[in-house]
Amino acid sequence: MKVTQRKLDDGKLRLECVATPVEVNEVLQNAYIQFAQQMGLRPEKDKTVAQVAEEQMGIKNLDSIVQDQAIEGLVPYAIDKKNLTPAYPPKAEHDRAIARDREFAFTVVVLPKPNYELSSYEPVSITVQPFEVSEDEVQRHMDETAEHYAEYVADDPHPVAKGDSVKVKLECSEDGKPMPGLTTEGRTYTTGAGYMPDGFDENIIGMNVGETKEFTFEGPSLDDDGNECTQKVECRATVLEIQKKVVPAITDEWVTKYMPMYKSADDFRNSIRESLEKQGREQYDDYNRQLAASELARRFQGSIADEVYEAMREQLMNNVRQTAQQQGKTLDAFIEEQGGQQQFGMMMMMQIRELLVQGFALDALFRHEHLVLNDDDINAACRAMNPQVNPKMLRQRLEQTGRGFMLREAAERLKANNWLLEHANIRIAGEQADADKAEADAADAAE
Repeated sequence: MKVTQRKLDDGKLRLECVATPVEVNEVLQNAYIQFAQQMGLRPEKDKTVAQVAEEQMGIKNLDSIVQDQAIEGLVPYAIDKKNLTPAYPPKAEHDRAIARDREFAFTVVVLPKPNYELSSYEPVSITVQPFEVSEDEVQRHMDETAEHYAEYVADDPHPVAKGDSVKVKLECSEDGKPMPGLTTEGRTYTTGAGYMPDGFDENIIGMNVGETKEFTFEGPSLDDDGNECTQKVECRATVLEIQKKVVPAITDEWVTKYMPMYKSADDFRNSIRESLEKQGREQYDDYNRQLAASELARRFQGSIADEVYEAMREQLMNNVRQTAQQQGKTLDAFIEEQGGQQQFGMMMMMQIRELLVQGFALDALFRHEHLVLNDDDINAACRAMNPQVNPKMLRQRLEQTGRGFMLREAAERLKANNWLLEHANIRIAGEQADADKAEADAADAAE
């Protein structure tokens, strides 16, 4: 991509850009993939996304549908080409449509991210909750493990009641044709658990051990076209025994038999505790970093341009729309649940300011302390962005799509936040109160 930079009178930069045919084709393909994911189009062998879109949605020219997304995908390349970090995502200006296998000229006006200062760079002071993994939580995980190894054994015979576990023999058919999936010589079933239709439970409840009963019941199914329908099942059921659930005690002997990778029950318990501590420590550190960044943000000096606020608001509103859509709600209904338009708008503006100020404050700290990024910092930022993806793969993907500047900004802020927390004056909630009480008691004793 060819990019020419010119400084404007208002401090912004005007980038005149010309994307190559290869870059145009790449962003169009990426836009295709995004479109398919958004619309739930399933890939088909030997067919392009455009062919699937035409067959399933009647779209004749997919390029015209996704061109805005494609052009938006070119903007980061131009920004990264000039090693800029914008104060907010700029929009491309162009006078013709993007076309495959052709160069594409566009203009971007960028407001470089300002360098703000803080009123002080002294260590921050924060009060945090003590980190601990309770033995109750460890025991809960052990109990959950034991539940997976529970066995059902014969219990005293009595008429089947709701909630009872019973061993039943079933012979099921539909229109005279056997149903292998429901037929069994003996299977444990718990009434009222929702595993079978109510009509089945109604007939099983009240039966005695050794009793056989023939009945029909109805349940949901799918026809040959995948449409929902009602299935009528003929059933012959025999109650073989009433059962009770026996959950094993996790002893050294049980661990040796079922989990030989551990030396003993205590070893297994310690392993669970270590796993919980690792998970909890990550969340605990994230929370403490947030506390430290919030405290640092109090020292922010300067004013933030309205354009920056509006861009952040647009970004957050897109997130809100996606959340509402995932919950099957309209945007208006979602906002109403948050307290209505006025309260939601106030909360949104407070959140926007906090996010912006924290980010700019961490930028200032990074510069002031002359911090420098290395590969470990970049990989740490990638893990923070998406823990499920290999950090090297995510880094490669971001850099190849021109979003290296976004990754560098995230890495700088994370490194500054870690430095901030490492040098912070940290008080543990509860410990200070105990220290104050001890000091007061000592003073009283001295008197």
